[in-house]
Amino acid sequence: MTIYLYWGEDDFAIAQAVNKLCESVLDPSWISFNYDKIPSEQPDAIIQALNQAMTPPFGMGGRLVWLVDTPLCQQCSENLLAELNRTLPQIPGESVLLLTTRNRPDGRLKSTKLLQKYAHIQEFSLIPPWKTEQLVQRVKSCSREIGVKLTPAATELLAQSVGNQTRQLFNEMEKLQIYAGDASASLDESVIATLVVSNTQNSLQLAAAIRQGNGAKALELVADLINKNEPALRIVATLIGQFRTWLWVKLMISEGEKEQKVIATAAEVSNPKRIYFLSKEV
Repeated sequence: MTIYLYWGEDDFAIAQAVNKLCESVLDPSWISFNYDKIPSEQPDAIIQALNQAMTPPFGMGGRLVWLVDTPLCQQCSENLLAELNRTLPQIPGESVLLLTTRNRPDGRLKSTKLLQKYAHIQEFSLIPPWKTEQLVQRVKSCSREIGVKLTPAATELLAQSVGNQTRQLFNEMEKLQIYAGDASASLDESVIATLVVSNTQNSLQLAAAIRQGNGAKALELVADLINKNEPALRIVATLIGQFRTWLWVKLMISEGEKEQKVIATAAEVSNPKRIYFLSKEV
């Protein structure tokens, strides 16, 4: 497969995948000749990327052309589509064309359908913060990759602390690796509580504590957030957003609405499946 499309909001995971692809394709001694990173704002960026991908690599290794933040899967002119139809099937095996975008490809577009035919497409979306099981599994996967042993309680606390922020997870895991050194024992939750910087996931826990009327827990979380230099305005913004969502979900359910998509639209929740979890909370 010589064409790749990486999409999603997890910029750090995409960057990791790009690095791995570069390592597998490029010869380190010939990178300056065979590697092109083309910003989408550049005039005729797509045409330039196609032309470069059609150029045989120079010296050892293959050629990699990276078209960054391309709008190709959101809009595509007929002239450009014709060029894609002509070029994509002809890209030589020793060249790799990589396209990345934060937006989900529009499956209705002919350009997207063309890429579905010729490209390896991989999604890099952030795990929704409410899917705690997936967050825990992500921490376990990262700990195995980095080589850090964690107790089950430490794994859960780390997942709660970093939420769905992949970059922070890897940064914290590397910090824990340095702390652990050559020790064979698993790190426990006290180490995580001391070393790991929490993010807005703790603000969501604060919102849950307030909703449950748990004043002591709420005060503890507020103190913890302030001690870890979480900006006060960010805490307030997270709380307002969370309580607004709960309010709309509660209101719609009280009025007898059962359709998740309708409730999600009213509450401005992008994923209707999240309504099931929110309804349990309220």
